[in-house]
Amino acid sequence: MATNAAETKAAAEEVAALPERYFELYSLAVEMADRTSARRLTANTFFVTVNTGLAALLGARPFEWYVALAGIFLCIVWWASLKSYRDLNAAKFTVINAMEERLPAAIFSDEWARLRRERAPLTWNWKAIKQLMSCYRELGVVERTVPVLFALIYVASLVSRI
Repeated sequence: MATNAAETKAAAEEVAALPERYFELYSLAVEMADRTSARRLTANTFFVTVNTGLAALLGARPFEWYVALAGIFLCIVWWASLKSYRDLNAAKFTVINAMEERLPAAIFSDEWARLRRERAPLTWNWKAIKQLMSCYRELGVVERTVPVLFALIYVASLVSRI
């Protein structure tokens, strides 16, 4: 029990040594990262809706080649948007993680360290594939797959018209 009291006292001294409003700035940085993620979700919703409608139109009736080409362009813009959001969030979390180095608890840094430890090797047997599927994958990796899949639909539509 004495160790806990000593650790608590040491943590309190570390917190007291922080600049004024440090927690306020940290909270603001976390909130800004959360808002960026919310904007990314809104953008994804827009792109999924437009691409779903466009792909449905292409499948329902024949359209000119430039409709599929517009879909491919839309997917490129979507993918670039996702990369931009990813880079922005990476910068925000670099700042958040640096701020956490001075705090008694590093919530985001510890979370990422745990998730990154759970990587599985990439091999092509059933057991390895099951293990790979059960591991954590960053949302950015998963969500960047969707514009590629839509682009493939548009390319298939173009090829089928040849």
